[in-house]
Amino acid sequence: MPESRTSNPDFNRAFGDAKKQAANVAGEVQGAAEDIYGQARDSAAQVADATTTAARKTAGSFERALRNTVETQPYTAVAIALGIGWLLGRMHRPL
Repeated sequence: MPESRTSNPDFNRAFGDAKKQAANVAGEVQGAAEDIYGQARDSAAQVADATTTAARKTAGSFERALRNTVETQPYTAVAIALGIGWLLGRMHRPL
């Protein structure tokens, strides 16, 4: 026997209200997630900029130190360069 469904307006209204509330909560959660994503993206960009700046400063200071050493102690710099070159060449040879 087919079951007859009676439409209960209170149930339908309650179900509709619950559906609207769930949609509102979902919208709020989505908005919060978008805000957090934006903050994370901004923070990552700031960290990347700071890292780039620090790397440039370090490379610049290393270059200045190396230039100063070569200019003030050229023979020592040549000896160190020869030693490093010999070690690198030795690393690729079998024992």
